[in-house]
Amino acid sequence: MISGYLPGRSPLHRLPAGWKLAGLAGLSVLLLPAQSPLLLGAGLAVVLCAYAALGRPALARLGLLRPLLPILALMLVLQLWAQDWSPAGLVSGLVIVMRILLMVMLADLVTLSTPLQDMMDVLERLASPLRRLGLEPRRLALAVALVLRFVPVLLASWQARTEAWRARSPRRPGLALLPGFLIQTLRIADRVAEALDARGFARHDTGRSRETRTQ
Repeated sequence: MISGYLPGRSPLHRLPAGWKLAGLAGLSVLLLPAQSPLLLGAGLAVVLCAYAALGRPALARLGLLRPLLPILALMLVLQLWAQDWSPAGLVSGLVIVMRILLMVMLADLVTLSTPLQDMMDVLERLASPLRRLGLEPRRLALAVALVLRFVPVLLASWQARTEAWRARSPRRPGLALLPGFLIQTLRIADRVAEALDARGFARHDTGRSRETRTQ
């Protein structure tokens, strides 16, 4: 697996992880009622400038958003169809698409500029009250970290399979790629589970949980 973190010394890198996660949550809430394409377009422009400030590797990461584009296009078509292909439907569909794209780019910007361990520490502190309910905060933080690491890896794997298909066949790749992709995903998951078990993660957390309940 690879991490989405890009080392750097930008102001965004120096900002504490807790502040960035809190800002991401706050911006996501503020974006929900936004209905102005101009406002959302300005937000996208600002985020693109932030990507550019992090350098070419950050801009190259935008290519991983390509699998999201067909879904966004489908959402736009459905919104147009629901409103009889009217100009208002087009504006409404663009607002939805731009809002989702902006949220995804903001979240990716946080992962690009924040070490994964820092995010895990913040999430573990936030989840610490759940220990009273029998849940282990460290496990929850690890689960989030694994998702953040797996998403770019799986997207890159799917893109590599698509490019290999196009190099061999003039037809568009379809569901034929899915079985091999799923098998590879399960193999990666097995290797990660074996690595965690070899490091005694589960046994260590079980011991900590029992000690907490005893206290």
